[in-house]
Amino acid sequence: MTSVTARDYAWIRSSPLFDCALEIGYTVSLVRGVAPREVLRMMEAEPQGSCTGADELIERQDELRDPEDYSDESFMAGAFTVPGEGGDWTLVLHVGEGGMGMQSRFLEALTDGGCAAVHSSNGGKPMHFFHWYEDGELRTTFEWPTVRHGSTPDALNSAMREVGYVLSDDEDGTSGTSERVDTKAAAFALSERLTGVRVTEELLQGAEYQLGYVPEEPPREIAGGQG
Repeated sequence: MTSVTARDYAWIRSSPLFDCALEIGYTVSLVRGVAPREVLRMMEAEPQGSCTGADELIERQDELRDPEDYSDESFMAGAFTVPGEGGDWTLVLHVGEGGMGMQSRFLEALTDGGCAAVHSSNGGKPMHFFHWYEDGELRTTFEWPTVRHGSTPDALNSAMREVGYVLSDDEDGTSGTSERVDTKAAAFALSERLTGVRVTEELLQGAEYQLGYVPEEPPREIAGGQG
């Protein structure tokens, strides 16, 4: 496990890419041991060829959306392989209006015998989430680091504190520094602690992405019908 902390991801606050991502929403997913094309297939994505760099991925996302349809949750996902802890991982990136990335049912299937780390923001409001899946099970998830859920909600507590998260009201919120911790940078750092994958601007802008269009989830039927 690496010794990375939130400080190592301070670059996101001067990044044009993540300035955009935090404004309009993003999801970064890392899945171990499943190839990019297979990840997209299991996400029920429609193949859309490939592109180079996150900027082109965002352009492709913008092309498919109706700017007047604010409720559309379809999105373009880009996936590529990156080395990490225990072998190869697939990084899946989505930046833009639309869904919040992978549905839980996809992650449960993708991590059967494996694991995944996912962090996201819906932009605007904002809401920020972190999910850790292992062996098909949601082990730890949180929006606020002090309120954790999952089958083992406290399993990551040590790593969370080490990267900079504050986990209780008794802690001062500074992690031993004179500045409050950037919780979004801490999410990147926690993901790296779990996966061994260092995410950089250069990595995301230089990658060759396999693309898949993930359609909007159909509305769920109410048991017994309406009325």
